[in-house]
Amino acid sequence: MIDRIFDRLTRGIEYALALAFIAAVALNFANVVGRYGFGKMMLGADEIQIYIMVWMAFLGAAVITWRKEHLRMDVLVKMFPAPVQAALRIAELMLMLVLAVFVLTQSFDYARRLFDFGQTSNTAHVPMWIPHSAVWVGFGLIGLIALWEAIGRLRRARS
Repeated sequence: MIDRIFDRLTRGIEYALALAFIAAVALNFANVVGRYGFGKMMLGADEIQIYIMVWMAFLGAAVITWRKEHLRMDVLVKMFPAPVQAALRIAELMLMLVLAVFVLTQSFDYARRLFDFGQTSNTAHVPMWIPHSAVWVGFGLIGLIALWEAIGRLRRARS
């Protein structure tokens, strides 16, 4: 059941990121037409595009983590016997979980402080906690995925 939840969640994230990418391209196109066609530019369009890309990077990393499609340097690991490979994979997941929790707590605290201060971006006046929240949301999802994967591997190792 949890696997299905993660499948649906990551599929939903993919669709949302596709729409965000289309919006960023449309915003860029409108800005170019406005700038070169009418001599008017949209203030803050570049900032918003960057914030969209930041969200795409961190949420995309969670999708890639769920699908196990991230880059791996496992040439040496593949030379070990299966039990050693399994132990290394569990250790890798635990390290991923620890790092994800660390980044999540640090970035959440930073985004919360930005929220408390009411800081906004220079030209688009976007509240800065919004783009900075991409970090803790992405790493929070990565941490949940690593935890779920580690639990599954530990269960399989015991049986």
